Amino acid sequence: MKKIPIVSKDIILPFILITSLFALWGFANDITNPMVSAFKKVLELSNLEASWVQAAFYGGYFTMALPAAMFIKRYSYKAGIILGLGLYALGALLFFPAAAMETYWIFLLALYILTFGLAFLETTANPYILAMGAEETATQRLNLAQALNPIGALGGLYVAQTFILSALQSDDVDAQGNDIYSTLSETAQATVRTTDLLVIRDPYVALGLFVLIIMVVIACIKMPENKDSDHQLHLGKSIKRIFAITHFREGVIAQMFYVGAQIMCWTYLYQYAESIGIDNRTAVDYAMAALIIFLLGRWICTFLLQIFSPAKLLMVMSTAAGILTLGTIFLTGMMGLYCLVLTSFCMSLMFPTIYGIALKGLGDDAKFASAFLVMAIVGGAIMPFVQGALLDMGGAGYTDVIIFGVPEVNFSFFLPLMCFAVVALYGYRSGRNK
Repeated sequence: MKKIPIVSKDIILPFILITSLFALWGFANDITNPMVSAFKKVLELSNLEASWVQAAFYGGYFTMALPAAMFIKRYSYKAGIILGLGLYALGALLFFPAAAMETYWIFLLALYILTFGLAFLETTANPYILAMGAEETATQRLNLAQALNPIGALGGLYVAQTFILSALQSDDVDAQGNDIYSTLSETAQATVRTTDLLVIRDPYVALGLFVLIIMVVIACIKMPENKDSDHQLHLGKSIKRIFAITHFREGVIAQMFYVGAQIMCWTYLYQYAESIGIDNRTAVDYAMAALIIFLLGRWICTFLLQIFSPAKLLMVMSTAAGILTLGTIFLTGMMGLYCLVLTSFCMSLMFPTIYGIALKGLGDDAKFASAFLVMAIVGGAIMPFVQGALLDMGGAGYTDVIIFGVPEVNFSFFLPLMCFAVVALYGYRSGRNK
C-alpha cells in the first residue's frame, strides 16, 4: 500500500508560507500572557481587573472569526491574510497612544483589535492547511503546521522576559524582599509608571512594524486562491448543516474548554510561581520550559498520530493532563509547579486534533465551521476571568485563604481540571462514534 504523504512536493512552498503565519500568532499570544501580571503591578490593579487583558485578547477572536470566514468566502485566502496582518499591525501600533495617555482601556482596545487580525489569520490558515492534501493525513498536517506556533510563542516569551519584565521598575524589591514601589512618593510612583508603560509599549510597536513588512511581502507573492469558485455566502444553510453534525458541534464545545485550560495554565503559572516565592522574571523560565515541552509534544504527537487514532490519543492526553492538574492543586511547592509545566506536553496535541476531528468530512462547509472553532477561542477570555475572580476571594494576594486544604491559587486550577475532563469526554465520544 502506497504511503500517503503529509504534504505533496508540488505545494511545499505554499505550505511553508502559510505555516509561517502560525509563529506570528504564537508570538502575540505569549508576549501577552505575562502582561496580566505586568499590568497588575504597573497600574496597581486587582487580579480580576488584570484578567481583562485576556478577556480583551481572546474576546477579539470571538468577535471577528465569523466575519473573517465570510470575507474569505467572498474574496480569497490571500485577501484574508493581508487584512488579518493589517489589523494585527494596527492593534500593536495602538500601544503607542495607549502608553502616551497611560490609559488601561486603550491598551485593552489595542489588544482587542490586534486579535481581530489573529482571527483572520487563524480562520484562513487552519482550514487551508487541512485542504493541502489528502483527508487521511489532514490532522497530521495541521499538527505539523501548528509546531511553528510554540516556536513563535517562545520568541514572545523571550521578548517579554528580556525587554519587558526585566526592565519594569514597579516590581523591584530591596535586599529584604520588600516592595520598593509602594514606599515611593506619588510623584516618584508616577514617574515609574510612565517609564514602565513605555517599556511595555516598545516591543508591541516594533512588532506592529515587523508585521506590516510581512504584509507587504505576502501581498507581492503569488499564492494559490480558493478552490471554491462559488463566492456566494449561503451562510444560513451552511450553519444549519454543520451544527447538525455531532462531531463538529461537540468539537466547538471541546475547543472552547481546551483553550480556556491552556490560557489558564499559561497565564496563572506566574501567580502560582509567585505564591511559592518565585519572581515574575524567573517565572518566565518555567513558562519557556512549558513551551519547549509543548513544542516537543507537538512533534512527538505528530508521529504518534501515524500509529494511534486522533480521538484515542486525544482522550489519553486529556486524561494525563487532568492527573497532572491534580498534582498542581494538591502538591504545594515546586512539585506542584513542575506538574503545571508538564501539562503543556499533554496540551500540545489538543487544539489541532480537536480541529481536525471536528472538520473531518465537512468539505466546503469547513470555511464557516473553521470560524466557529476559532470563535471557541473565547474560552481563553472567559475562563481566566473566572480564575482571576477566584484569586481575589481573600484579597489581592494568591494565598490569602485556604480552600480544601490548599491556597486559593492552587484551588483555582480546578477550572483547568474541569476543562480537561470535557476534552477527554470529546475524545472518548469521537472514538466511539467513528
